[in-house]
Amino acid sequence: MTSASSAVPGGAGVLPAPEGASARRFFRPTWAEVHLGALQENLRRFRRRLPRATRLLFVVKGDAYGHGAVQCARAAEKCRGADWLGVSSVEEGVVLREAGARLPVLVLGSLYPFESFLAAVEFGLTPTVASLDSARRLAEVARRLRRKVSCHLKIETGMGRIGMSPAAAEAAAGYLLQTGRVDVAGAYTHFSCAETDRAFTLEQLRRFKRALAGLARIGVSPRLRHAANSAAALRYPAARLDLVRPGLAIYGLVPGFRPVLSLKSKVVFLKTVPRGAAIGYGATFRAKRPTRVATVPIGYADGWTRRLSNRCSALLGGRRCPVIGTISMDMLMLDATAVPGARVGDDVVLIGRQGREEITAAEAAAAAGTIPYETTTALTSRVPRTSRWA
Repeated sequence: MTSASSAVPGGAGVLPAPEGASARRFFRPTWAEVHLGALQENLRRFRRRLPRATRLLFVVKGDAYGHGAVQCARAAEKCRGADWLGVSSVEEGVVLREAGARLPVLVLGSLYPFESFLAAVEFGLTPTVASLDSARRLAEVARRLRRKVSCHLKIETGMGRIGMSPAAAEAAAGYLLQTGRVDVAGAYTHFSCAETDRAFTLEQLRRFKRALAGLARIGVSPRLRHAANSAAALRYPAARLDLVRPGLAIYGLVPGFRPVLSLKSKVVFLKTVPRGAAIGYGATFRAKRPTRVATVPIGYADGWTRRLSNRCSALLGGRRCPVIGTISMDMLMLDATAVPGARVGDDVVLIGRQGREEITAAEAAAAAGTIPYETTTALTSRVPRTSRWA
């Protein structure tokens, strides 16, 4: 990222997107860089771990976990790295369709009300059927439109969120079979602790396979059976089935894959405070020595949570500088004493690499007591996303 470029009235600067990135310009020097080349590399790397016949559904819900759903979906389509896209709601799917996404899109959430099913079908999305009532609603859409539609059944095996028991799944599938209007193209479940509990994950897989056997007995054999997220697909070959649903790995938020998102800002103010000086709301930090304080324009309104106050670091001049004081809505402060050459306008990295140092989303998440998904998804629309390939 270069420093402020073209002048504007009042002496402010317009910051250009990084070289090779999308052309979006912005004024406040806080932004997220999304490395689409790394995302494509992660897709290829993940595919190499799968059997040739297993398809890949790239999960782009939550605005691609904060990375930008449209640009990530386009990157996946461009490299032919995904067979499907996965979203949480009809609205998310519509955004992709209106942006030109061509891949099949599965709506992973439970649809309600009736109009949601109609919109899903009209926009070429595949809805989830998670109850007999939703099966009836989808069949009514097919009748109204006078066309055959498809769906995936959601089967509950231990997540406790949405989904049907095996008996309820058979009832819903049997009903759809009788209507002749709805193709049960897929069936899936969701593992609750694939990262931490092998025994329970394998038990969920057994429950799912028993449910599939029950469907087969009534003449319903979905072509796409799926259960595995990133962790399950990498750890449990038996869980790969016909399709896997990675998200975390594709965004480089697990070891072995390249991080896709970097979060950056710049120093906008520098001062030296004496020993005993208080920093930030609530005076939660007091300097134990003369301290060089750098103010950075990012705060909890950008998604950089207050839970990180006095608990994380950022990179400045290739060195780790602790965040000091309470993170405020729009700004945070760093102890930049270890970087005597720091100047206003210098780059600050909150997630990503600078020189030989790196701060990962996982590290920031651990400091905040959460998970990497939340750390990147929490970044608000106030933070411009710029993309690059190299």
